[in-house]
Amino acid sequence: MYAIVDIAGQQFKVAKDQKLFVHRLQGDEGASIDFDKVLLAEDGGKIKVGAGALKGAKVSAKIVSHLKGDKVIVFKKKRRKGYKKKNGHRQQFTKIEITGISI
Repeated sequence: MYAIVDIAGQQFKVAKDQKLFVHRLQGDEGASIDFDKVLLAEDGGKIKVGAGALKGAKVSAKIVSHLKGDKVIVFKKKRRKGYKKKNGHRQQFTKIEITGISI
């Protein structure tokens, strides 16, 4: 059984007991969270597709931890002008574990 769910503006294919990284979500570590925007669900070979989202379907998850991704260096330069600019960024992620899918 799997489902395609919209989490924080991105679509993920999820299954029970799967762990994944999503953009930072509100909530404490160990808290449970439900996602109502299920776009597709498969159960035993039967596929259900919603017009937008399936009604009554939800995906339950548990927040495992909040963490930061790898540092990305942004370097800008204009040659022969003496212009150099160095900047960095670390994206914040939330690690979640899928606890259940209900259709």
